[in-house]
Amino acid sequence: MTEEIQFYLSEAEESMQKAVQHTAAELTKIRAGKASPAMVEDLRVDYYGSPTPVSQVANISTPDARTLIIKPWEKNMVAEIGKAIKNSDLNLNPMHDADSIRLSIPPLTEERRRDLVKQVKNETEAGKISIRNIRKDVNDSLRKLQKEGTSEDAVRDAETKVQKLTDTYIVKIDELLVKKEAEIMTV
Repeated sequence: MTEEIQFYLSEAEESMQKAVQHTAAELTKIRAGKASPAMVEDLRVDYYGSPTPVSQVANISTPDARTLIIKPWEKNMVAEIGKAIKNSDLNLNPMHDADSIRLSIPPLTEERRRDLVKQVKNETEAGKISIRNIRKDVNDSLRKLQKEGTSEDAVRDAETKVQKLTDTYIVKIDELLVKKEAEIMTV
């Protein structure tokens, strides 16, 4: 097997790993009835004129399974963070203290759970699509190598390996889906 084919195969595997990691990161943002700092850490607040993630201007903690406490490093950020939470699609009502914000996470309704499962399925499908696109790009590159003189057998073997990689990483995304779906549907 040529060095170029090996390069494409390792490139494909690395890209597919990143696609799975990205999907996992997106799934952590979908709330499953429990309080999680990931729910708010990417919310943008106006910090001296520039949109900044909450995680860069405050500590976010979870004292219990249904509460988030956001403690800004500067007291003047309490109102800004509260405004960002109200304007977000989290549907949470922030309670202000003198120097922190408390968020109570209500239990999920059955309908809301089903909506969240749909959202999870959409995210995992997007992850699978990106893996399939990686497969397509690598196979196109391998076919170019064949046109440039690489043996047909070597290219066919490489395409088989790319398909095995694709299958492996799609199974990993399916595992993320099953795990997150169970987490959401558990009352």
